[in-house]
Amino acid sequence: MEEQLNMLKIYDVSMAIHPGMAVYKNKAEKRPAMEVSRDESKGILETRLYLDAHTGTHVDAPLHVIPGGPGVESLSPAAFFGPCRVLDLTGVPEKIERRDLMPHGLSAGDFILFQTRNSWSTDFDFNFVYISAEAAQYLAEAGVRGVGLDALGVERDQPGYPTHRTLLARNIMVIEGLRLKEVPPGSYFLLAAPLLLPGVEAAPARVLLAGRQDFYSFLSNMNESREMRSE
Repeated sequence: MEEQLNMLKIYDVSMAIHPGMAVYKNKAEKRPAMEVSRDESKGILETRLYLDAHTGTHVDAPLHVIPGGPGVESLSPAAFFGPCRVLDLTGVPEKIERRDLMPHGLSAGDFILFQTRNSWSTDFDFNFVYISAEAAQYLAEAGVRGVGLDALGVERDQPGYPTHRTLLARNIMVIEGLRLKEVPPGSYFLLAAPLLLPGVEAAPARVLLAGRQDFYSFLSNMNESREMRSE
């Protein structure tokens, strides 16, 4: 099993959390802080973290933009576990629009991750590529189950946050802050694990991708191994 796992290519598309990381609009209050204490007599190191709920790679819940809406504790883990697609939209200069999505043949149940020029930025880019309200409506009409973007927000310069509202009102999962630079466009198996924070509107998440065919082959090999052992 260990050999098979080592052959499975896994992409970690999460941002590393540290005090010098990129934060939304470079706001000081959004910068994570760490307090480290060491008990030399016992050889113990402990770290205390102070984080904004929207730190780094994170998941938004409806409560973020819908008063009284569900928090992250209400999001089904199954929604963040399953097939997804990474779309190459690196040629989009400013915002993702309906016309950018139409050639990709979106289907109901898809979890779509957008790879844009954002993934090549290490600092916060005030002109990051975002998802337009029109594109959000198209995604909702297509019936996608989730959307992920390689920026710390899925929209900017849109009064009233229509992209957030359109997606979250329809219980479409939203992941922000992905790092997709090293990921070839294509089909993958997604595992995202937001922190379980009751009553909170967002949560940092670790997000992993495995090639879909590679992952299914891994599962098939595992089943064959079990069958051989049971004979």
